[in-house]
Amino acid sequence: MKKLIQFIIFTLTVLILNIQQGLTNEKIKIGLVVPLSGKHKEIGISILKATSLAINNINDAKIEIFPRDTKSNPETTLKVSKELYEKGIRIIIGPVFNKNLIYLDELSEVNFLSLSNTNINNPKNVINGGINAKSQISAIKKFQQSKNLERTILLIPNSDFKNEIEDAAAKTKIKLKDKFIYDSDPTILTSQIEKLTRMITN
Repeated sequence: MKKLIQFIIFTLTVLILNIQQGLTNEKIKIGLVVPLSGKHKEIGISILKATSLAINNINDAKIEIFPRDTKSNPETTLKVSKELYEKGIRIIIGPVFNKNLIYLDELSEVNFLSLSNTNINNPKNVINGGINAKSQISAIKKFQQSKNLERTILLIPNSDFKNEIEDAAAKTKIKLKDKFIYDSDPTILTSQIEKLTRMITN
């Protein structure tokens, strides 16, 4: 759970910092499509809890997460993703399983940050995050390129994962404006994110 929370915090933080380049005080709407019922519901509920904890740690009132149940079914995944699209959401975290990606190319204007490590014949609008540093950095790099982002700041936790993330950043050759080592203490993290947000928006 701890590693999953750090992944969600990392993903949301990078998204927020990039999205804020073009927004002022608008709400940041992010979808979450995971299995919340059926045989894989424990996985989906864990991800939902991790996302809630990550949001609490980031402590940004502008973030709105819209969770939907995929039931681990490709058709349902497409249906709930369309519902999120109709709400104006263009970035969705999930789905979890590679089999649920097959119809998502129908929503070409939506970027999906999948939690699957598999990258076989995936739609062009799906970025595989996975749960390891290199795949996360590669996912962010792909997102950068798809949106022509040039001012990304990589936030690296001052923890056991620090060396892994720095190594992944070097290997993927991701283009960065800067790197910032942050403290894992949520109270300190919040003030550091606020400082970085001001740096980007000024």
